[in-house]
Amino acid sequence: MELHSEVITTPPRPAATVVMLRNSAHGMEVFLLKRHGLSDVLGGAYVFPGGKVDAGDAQLDMDTHIDLPLDTLHATLNEPDIAPLTAAGLYVAALREAFEESGILFAQGASAEHAARATALLREGHQFDEMLALMGLRLQTSSVLPWSRWITPKMSAVMNKRFDTRFFVSAVPSDQIARHDNHEATESVWLSPRTALQQYWEGQIELAPPQIMSLAHLARHGSVSSVLEAARSRLPPVIQPESFEQEGTRVICYPGDERHSVRTQALPGPTRLIYRNKRFEPMSGFEGLFA
Repeated sequence: MELHSEVITTPPRPAATVVMLRNSAHGMEVFLLKRHGLSDVLGGAYVFPGGKVDAGDAQLDMDTHIDLPLDTLHATLNEPDIAPLTAAGLYVAALREAFEESGILFAQGASAEHAARATALLREGHQFDEMLALMGLRLQTSSVLPWSRWITPKMSAVMNKRFDTRFFVSAVPSDQIARHDNHEATESVWLSPRTALQQYWEGQIELAPPQIMSLAHLARHGSVSSVLEAARSRLPPVIQPESFEQEGTRVICYPGDERHSVRTQALPGPTRLIYRNKRFEPMSGFEGLFA
C-alpha cells in the first residue's frame, strides 16, 4: 500500500460503513470487499461496505421509510453537535451503501427476493429513495448499531482524502447473501477477524489501518451477539489517528498512546502501528494486535 505524506487541506467528508457479521462453524466472521484497483480511495484494499454520505440521505421521508424516531438515532451516535436529521441521514447512508455494495437490504420483512427486486430497480435507474417508495419498504435502522467513529487526520498514511466515518456493526440477515457488485468492489470474502489479519500479515490481502484496528477489536469477541451486546453497552468512541516519523519510519498512534494528544485509550489493543515489512504492525509483532 502506497504511503502518503502530504497534508490534506480539505475538511473530512461524512461517511458511513457497516461491519456485517455472521456466526459460522469456524467462529464469528466478518464480510470484506476488495475495492477496485483503480479506486482513488484505498484501491485494492479489503474494506467493510460503506461510502460517502449523499445529500439525499437526510432528505428521505423518515416517517415512512425508517423504523426508529430521529431523536433515538441521534442519541445513539453520541454526537450532540449534529442535528437529529443529520444523524438519521448517517444511518440511511450506512444502509444504502451496504445495499449498493453488498446487496444486503436492511429493511423490515426484506427477503432475498426483495433484495433482488430492489437491486433490479436501482439498475433500471431508480434512486435509493425511489426504490424504497416503489416497494413500500421501511429501513431497519435498529439492525445496525454504532461501533466507532474514525476521522482521517490531516496527514494520513494511506489516503489523500479525509473522511469522518461512522462504523456500524450488524448481524447479516440469515436469508440474504452478501456479494460484491463487480463495479466498486471486485472480490468479497467472509473471514474471521483473526484470519483476515493473518492474511494481511502474510501479504495475501491489503488492509488500511482503520480496518486493522477494527478487526483486532472484533477478534476479542467470539460471537455476533457478543459484539452487538458490547455495542449496546457503550457509546461509540471517536478515533482520530495521529502520525509521525520516527527514525525514517512512519508511525500511527491512537488515543491512549504517549504521543497522542488524547491520553485516554479508546480501543483495546495496540496504541500505535508502525510501517515496516511493507505492512502496518504493532511494535511487538502480530500477537500485539490481540494483547
